[in-house]
Amino acid sequence: MIVIMGATGPTGGALLDRLVALGVPSRALSRDPDRIRARFGDQTEARRADATEPDSLRAAFTGASQLFLTMVNSPAQVDIETRAIRIAVEAGVEHIVKLSAPNPAPDSPVAIARWHHAIEEVLRGSGVTHTELRPYAFMQKLVHLAPAVAARGVIHGAMRDAACNYIDCRDIGDVAAAALTRPEVAGGAYTLTGSRAVSYPELADLLSTLLDRRIRYVDLPPDQLRRDLVEHAGMPGWLAAHLVEIQQLAVDHLEEPTDTVARLLGRPPRTLEDFLRENLGHFRLP
Repeated sequence: MIVIMGATGPTGGALLDRLVALGVPSRALSRDPDRIRARFGDQTEARRADATEPDSLRAAFTGASQLFLTMVNSPAQVDIETRAIRIAVEAGVEHIVKLSAPNPAPDSPVAIARWHHAIEEVLRGSGVTHTELRPYAFMQKLVHLAPAVAARGVIHGAMRDAACNYIDCRDIGDVAAAALTRPEVAGGAYTLTGSRAVSYPELADLLSTLLDRRIRYVDLPPDQLRRDLVEHAGMPGWLAAHLVEIQQLAVDHLEEPTDTVARLLGRPPRTLEDFLRENLGHFRLP
């Protein structure tokens, strides 16, 4: 039995899609299991669980051999994921696939990368087989740019012309499924990207072509972008700081795509162009 935490999120949901298609027994966890039942019916076992409630995790992990661990990023992430790992090991889980971050390190300039490094260290000391998936930026997050694109024809950022690696969450889900169903993939640490890195000016040009209207990229000083995200987008301060940190990292360190998705799945990763075409309605005026 494979247990999926974060089953209603973009990566957990993509993994569940793949496991259901493969006919692999799965147990999908959510604070609202009715959402899972509405989407998958009886194709997966939907179970209520809350990562902040240890007893619910103990019940959910009982009888499982593998766990996919993903959580919404938050300042409490290290404590929450560490507790989940400990409970999973106590319940007899033998393999944990963790959704991590690129370049996790104790001295990373990106706070979330430092958090994921600490969690990976816990996994390494757990005594169970563990697989780390380290994806770059999710294409699905680009939809957050859509309101400004639709209303004002503008993308704001602080990356200048630096290129960013994007990956479709569905490719992450497919790699996670491979790690959970193919023994030769389990136990690795995989940096995941799409086929090419794309800058914000290039993204603006792509959207201009697809929407048949001019989309501009406006580069802001990092401090201004952070303030705008808090004051106008309503983001928590730590999340606004994170977005600025990863954009500055892209400026300071050239991002190169990897061939990991193609190597593990035997097909190229989904392209940014195809993702934008699928989601173009979000970027249009209502």
